[in-house]
Amino acid sequence: MAGSSSEQDIFDVEKINRLVELMEDHDLKEIDLRQGETRVRLRRGADPAELIAAAVPRAEVPPPLPAPVPVAPAPQADDEHFAVVISPMVGTFYATSDPDSPPYVKVGDHVGPETTVCIVEAMKVFNQIPAEVSGKIVAVLVENGEPVEYGQPIFKVDTRD
Repeated sequence: MAGSSSEQDIFDVEKINRLVELMEDHDLKEIDLRQGETRVRLRRGADPAELIAAAVPRAEVPPPLPAPVPVAPAPQADDEHFAVVISPMVGTFYATSDPDSPPYVKVGDHVGPETTVCIVEAMKVFNQIPAEVSGKIVAVLVENGEPVEYGQPIFKVDTRD
């Protein structure tokens, strides 16, 4: 047989499921296992383009793809001073960190590139979404608790300051 049974054991679905459970139980973000030239890396909350579970020699593992960066679309003639914050993933939009908290931002608030504007929950991981632009929120385009798609506009920002 080409591979030994010890190399195949690391990819046993039940063992991987158990690793995922351990990650959740202990709030781990990443597990990286190596057995000889075989490697398994599991990450929670990572963009799917970054996930790696490779069964190839380490030297042959391609570098992970860069995570998509939300960018404002090219300005339209009537929207030259406006940018759109888009959802960087598929998930559920939350305007607040919990039901009793005020929204991260509301219409009229000024934001900077690092300002958290909402949370998008994907696969039970709550991802804080930064504005990526500076300006004033002029529209919230999604209702709290609604599903969002990758690339869907979620806020409109006036970039004139």
